[in-house]
Amino acid sequence: LWNLQRKNGLLHGLFMQWAETYGPIVRLNVFHGVSVIVFSPEGVKEYLMSPEYPKDPTVYGQLSHLFLGNGLVSDYDYDHWHKQRRIVDPAFSRTYLMGLMDTFNEKAEELMKKLEEKADGKTELSILNMMSRVTLDVLAKVAFGMELNALHDDQTPFPHAVSMIMKGTSEMCLPLLKYMPGKQKLIKEIQESVRLLRRVGKECIEQRREDIQNGEEARVDILTQILKAADDENILDNFVTFFIAGHETTASQLSFTIMELTRQPEIMERLRAEVDEFIGTKRNISYADLGNLQYFTQVLKESLRLYPPVPGTVRWTGKENIIEGIRIPANVTLFFSTYTMGRMEKFFKDPMTFNPDRFSNNAPKPYFSYFPFSLGPRSCVGQIFSQMEAKVVMAKLLQRFEFQLAPGQSFEIVDTGTLKPRDGVMCDRSPWLLVTVPSPPPPLCPSKRV
Repeated sequence: LWNLQRKNGLLHGLFMQWAETYGPIVRLNVFHGVSVIVFSPEGVKEYLMSPEYPKDPTVYGQLSHLFLGNGLVSDYDYDHWHKQRRIVDPAFSRTYLMGLMDTFNEKAEELMKKLEEKADGKTELSILNMMSRVTLDVLAKVAFGMELNALHDDQTPFPHAVSMIMKGTSEMCLPLLKYMPGKQKLIKEIQESVRLLRRVGKECIEQRREDIQNGEEARVDILTQILKAADDENILDNFVTFFIAGHETTASQLSFTIMELTRQPEIMERLRAEVDEFIGTKRNISYADLGNLQYFTQVLKESLRLYPPVPGTVRWTGKENIIEGIRIPANVTLFFSTYTMGRMEKFFKDPMTFNPDRFSNNAPKPYFSYFPFSLGPRSCVGQIFSQMEAKVVMAKLLQRFEFQLAPGQSFEIVDTGTLKPRDGVMCDRSPWLLVTVPSPPPPLCPSKRV
């Protein structure tokens, strides 16, 4: 059953069956190893909110060895991780994030122009592919000062390299993978992708150091912050970590949201009305504008409930514990699935209905059953960055486009390291350009003094 679920692309669907059959705590024996899957809010609160329970060294040790090195995501030593987190925190401060609005607008406008070119009644395109490219361009510029131009350069190797590395996170953790027939080519591609990102990261780091030595003022971005770390190899690990995680999850969230909105016309119109009211036709969306898009926030949260790009997290417990009257032994791997808990009736009424109002200000807040960015001290440092970027891109899309999916499009999910729409959210060949927002008028000439 496990292998069948992996073949179908979504192990967390199997977790759903187990939660319904066995209850809030499920013990899983694999050979001589014991793991526990926790579907209990009390368990989520106990294990995710406390620094006492580190990330699982076996699971994250594999990621560290294969791809990510000892970066923020894969570092399972809490004290070492905490030191890294303090270093990068200033790059995600409110002041810095407000300063990113120009880049968000600039890259989102480039996406709009690219989509306008393709909205000709003849071209079918993948929304997932386009979202992946624009979020990659944004991340490269604001985090590392790089202009990748992935939106316009179909030959750039970076989107494929990131996809291969993410695929590797799910494929290469399989025991004895390198001995499986037909897997050697995959392993080689993944290894080449890792080498590409690490080589580019090294060049980018060396260039930034040279700029600083030449007296150029260092911008407060992710690269500047991680350069403050003492360990050179650790700097490169974090470059790769942010490069991959910093755009992949946002691209998937945007794609899932558009996919769902195509079958929710009432929600789509309510969103568009909010954009019309607070943004209108202006192209330069401000930080204050984002704060007015309350329903937008609810839609994005609901999208993350049903379609979390990162479906769960893993911890390690070094001591015995009791959760909901059930003994959890010491020294076991603990799995937590926001995907599963977000789809359970006991936590969310009518869970398979896409209902953004469940996240309205007056609605009861989910009690430790919703954690798309994890919870506690190891929660995602870039979650506000991600949601700001998602709002800017989605608002501009709703200003200008209607979406119609290609016939036969499935709404299935596939796990390739992160959850993605299986078919890539293919838009139909029929015309789908809604309206072209007029260019802003040229500035008035200043009056001359007589």
